[in-house]
Amino acid sequence: MAHSLESLVIRHTHRISAPRGSAGQGATVARQFDATLATVGFKLSAKLLERLSGLSETAVVHTARHTLRTVREMVGDHVRHNAYFIDFPANVPDTEEFWTRCVTEALADDASREHVLTQLAHGVLDLLSLPAYGRYQHSYEEMLAAHDELIASAGDRVTVLHLGRGLDDELTDLYLALAGSTTPLGEDHLGDLRTLAEQCALGPQPESIPVRENRAVVNEARLAVGADLLLDTVTDVLRLACALSGGDVTLQEPTRFRSLPRPVRRALLAGLDAVVAANPAKLADVHAHREPFKRLGERLHPHEYPRWPHAADVFAVARGEKEARSFDSRVEKLLDEFDVLGALRVLKSAPGKLFRALDLLLRIAADQDQRDAVVAAAVQVAPEVSGRVVLSVREHFRNRERETGEPRIFINGRGRGWVATDVRPPVPAADRDRLIGALDAEMRRRLPAPARLLLDPDILDVALPLSGRATAAGLGVLPRGSLSKVDGEQLRFFVYWKETGHRTDYDLSALLLHADYRTDAWLSYTSLTAVGGEHSGDVTEAPDGASEFINLSLDRVRSAFIVPQVNVFDGEGFEEVEESFFGFMLRDGEQKGRPFEPRTVRMKSELRGRGRVALPLVFWREDDGRWRAKWLHLYLKGISSANRVEENQVSVSKVVRAIVEREYLTVRYLTGLMSDRTTPPELWSGGAVPDVPVLYIGLERPEGLHPDSRVITLENLRDLIPG
Repeated sequence: MAHSLESLVIRHTHRISAPRGSAGQGATVARQFDATLATVGFKLSAKLLERLSGLSETAVVHTARHTLRTVREMVGDHVRHNAYFIDFPANVPDTEEFWTRCVTEALADDASREHVLTQLAHGVLDLLSLPAYGRYQHSYEEMLAAHDELIASAGDRVTVLHLGRGLDDELTDLYLALAGSTTPLGEDHLGDLRTLAEQCALGPQPESIPVRENRAVVNEARLAVGADLLLDTVTDVLRLACALSGGDVTLQEPTRFRSLPRPVRRALLAGLDAVVAANPAKLADVHAHREPFKRLGERLHPHEYPRWPHAADVFAVARGEKEARSFDSRVEKLLDEFDVLGALRVLKSAPGKLFRALDLLLRIAADQDQRDAVVAAAVQVAPEVSGRVVLSVREHFRNRERETGEPRIFINGRGRGWVATDVRPPVPAADRDRLIGALDAEMRRRLPAPARLLLDPDILDVALPLSGRATAAGLGVLPRGSLSKVDGEQLRFFVYWKETGHRTDYDLSALLLHADYRTDAWLSYTSLTAVGGEHSGDVTEAPDGASEFINLSLDRVRSAFIVPQVNVFDGEGFEEVEESFFGFMLRDGEQKGRPFEPRTVRMKSELRGRGRVALPLVFWREDDGRWRAKWLHLYLKGISSANRVEENQVSVSKVVRAIVEREYLTVRYLTGLMSDRTTPPELWSGGAVPDVPVLYIGLERPEGLHPDSRVITLENLRDLIPG
């Protein structure tokens, strides 16, 4: 258990909790540890290397063992990445030539000849029936022997691991950061919060837990140790019940409630009773989740506990036996009547809901006086609205400058995306600009004014993580809408999957688009070579795990966009397989090495979405010829089987256009607002750092920062968003 907790700290903070052990002469082993880390793209900070050097060799080996296991998993090097074509990316055959070769070999095989001849006589051929197709024809060791050693390059990724505090302190800090996050966490981070809450339920707690899903996970741990529950709405109790049943605390997916022990039932009913007794109007919240409340009532048996009558009222409302007029229904009635001023009077008591209705209110306002009233109401309640919502609305109105009829992207909490034509009438430009100015002023008021602001320029175009569900767990992963530069001549994608119980075939493909988003070409199992690229070959089953790769020479690619995608062709989906992840590597033109080289990996992200087509990011060439990546983290619904790049190219191009042309709020926006209140920021691109405390914002923490500095990196970028 201790090793898993130490691993959790490394993954989230890139720190190793202060190594423990007896003093000794561990310098030699520590240097060997550092050298081994370099092979997977990591290194020890100077302070961490010094600390390890002063410990015994046994203590260093203990730290090295679990650290190496963790970082290998972070980068995707914990599994064996074989390629179907042993020499990939060299000697990849033409597609039809390869298929013909597979048929020829099948006809020479007594076991398969008759079946193949029968298929050919009918003019249809199932590639999976060919013995040489879709299954590795060589061992992993044979593949390694076919490749030269990787030549080290200054462009290889180096991720520094820093010295942390004691394990208990690191866990507490991480728990407080995740539990108190002002933005929703992704599914993986929510699972990590559950692990941390079990350890920290009786220790220090965050001042507030603004995200309801986080509160449900924390309440689950608090209930287990007998601590008071944190409840202020009936929905908090519903989320807790979902957590106790292993269900979805976001309430987006139905939960099958388990039979709960009597003490737990009493705790939930007592919590419901207290919430409603303190504010009977909160009964109206039941309407949003009537069906789950009805099913929960069947498990809690509120009739057995007459001492909590207000809890029974909750389920009576869910069954329609008791009236509780909802806030939303009152607002909806006023909006249906185009009573803007009446809706404003009601919505002022719910600032978050008012902000979410601003676009509609401005569109249906009868005249300028009403639009002025809408903007004035927004300014009045803005200090009571969460920073995440203020920023989301600010981003929304920035994109309302686009004309009616343009594509509009919709993305649900599970990353499923779809595009529709925007048919909304425009918001008057003057009112939109006034509102944007007011939101900027509110954000500027909330942001810190550091004495010195030190910025890594590479983080300026990273999108603000307004939701943890707009990203994915992994290494080097940026939030949806982020822009990052692509430095390297060889771009290589990889996907790995391991099936759980059924034959599963994932297909890695790349769609190449013109500047107007029309299809130029693609790389896939049906097109093994294209201008500038090679596919590693189709693998059609993964009982022991399988990998596919696509290699592209960026100076030979003629297209404007490169869209990697992972299609579920057959079998288990992304949430059903034992493991699946995607990533990309960058290499210099002369670098050889194996198909998978961990220190060249720039990004590795888990594939865990509900759709059957995954779109992690898009690469595009700018006017100056340089390539950049924009992060998508999207899943398309696809079809139940046989998803192929040829069939989904139209829907993929629409989604890519909608994301590429959408403007996201980035770190540059927030630091620009900070700069209005402090001295101009200093840009840091390496070298020495100031010897005084700074607010540092960058992709990774540099060595040598003053210990009193505040550090914001990708691992805690959510902390940049004011509450």
